[in-house]
Amino acid sequence: MAGCCQWQQRLKNLKTGIFRSAYGVTQDDKWKGNKMDLNEQQIERYSRHIILSDVGVEGQEKISNGKVLIIGIGGLGAPAALYLAAAGVGTIGLVDGDNVELSNLQRQVIHFSPDIGKPKVLSAQEKIASINPDVQVITYQSRVYSGNIAEIIKDYDFIIDGTDNFAAKFLINDACVFSAKPFSHGGILRFDGQAMTYLPGQACYRCIFGFPPPKGAVPTCSQAGILGAVAGMLGTIQAAEALKFLIGKGELLVNRLLIFNALDMKFRQVEFKRNPNCPVCGNNPTIKELLDEELPACDLKKR
Repeated sequence: MAGCCQWQQRLKNLKTGIFRSAYGVTQDDKWKGNKMDLNEQQIERYSRHIILSDVGVEGQEKISNGKVLIIGIGGLGAPAALYLAAAGVGTIGLVDGDNVELSNLQRQVIHFSPDIGKPKVLSAQEKIASINPDVQVITYQSRVYSGNIAEIIKDYDFIIDGTDNFAAKFLINDACVFSAKPFSHGGILRFDGQAMTYLPGQACYRCIFGFPPPKGAVPTCSQAGILGAVAGMLGTIQAAEALKFLIGKGELLVNRLLIFNALDMKFRQVEFKRNPNCPVCGNNPTIKELLDEELPACDLKKR
C-alpha cells in the first residue's frame, strides 16, 4: 500500500506542478532539452515513464531524441513499432517491401482489415501517426539487400531485425557489424521465440550460428505456423531492448540468447562469448563484404 501511495503522490505532483517547479518548469514553459522540449501534453503523455527513477525526464528526452530502424513490419516489427511509437521514440524507420495480406492479420497487429493490399510501411506509418504525432516516421518500401542496407542503417541509433528469413538475418548482422551499429535479433516459429542483442565489439549473430542452415532444413512460419501471441511477446522484448539502449539503463541481451516456449511458458538463457573464429567479427574474418544469401522459393512467394 505504501508503494502505491508513493506512486500516486508522484503522479499527483507531476500533474499539479510540483514536478514542474522542481525542474524550473512553469505552467506556460516547456522542458528545455538539448534537441526537444517537453510541453505540458507530452509530460502527461509520458508521465508513466517520467515517474520511473531509471527513466525520468532525462531518459524520456533520450527516447524522444532517439532513432530506431525496424526492418520487417511483420509479426515482430508490428508490435515493436507500436510500443516504440507509444514510448515517444523521436524517429522510427520502417523497412518492408511487402503489401498487407489477409494471413498477416493473425499476428501483425499494426495492420487492420482495411489495409489489405496496402504497402506495410504505409499501413504502419498511419497507425504510428494515430498513436503518437510526436514521432517522425521514415519509410523504405523495399527489401534490404547488400546494395542498400548500409545506406539505410547509417543514421539510426539502434536496429531491430523483424525479418522472417535467414538471408535477411545474416545480412543485417553483417551490415551492423561492419557499420558498428547495435541491433536486436528476433526469431519465432510455432510456439518458440529467441532474441539477442548485439553491441559493437561483443558477440554477434554469426558467433553462435555461423552460417545459414541448408535450404529446407528449417521451415518458415508459412510452412510450420506461428502462434500469433508469440510474435507479440518477442516483438515487445525487442522494443524493450531498444528503449533500454536509448536510456542507457539495465542489462541488454548481449552475449546472451534468450529462448522461450510459450506452450510450456518456460524461459531460458544461453550465454556465449565473441567467437575469435567468427567469419565476420573474428580475429581473421573471412567475410569482408556484404553478400546476399539466396532466399528459398517459399520465402520469395509468401513473405
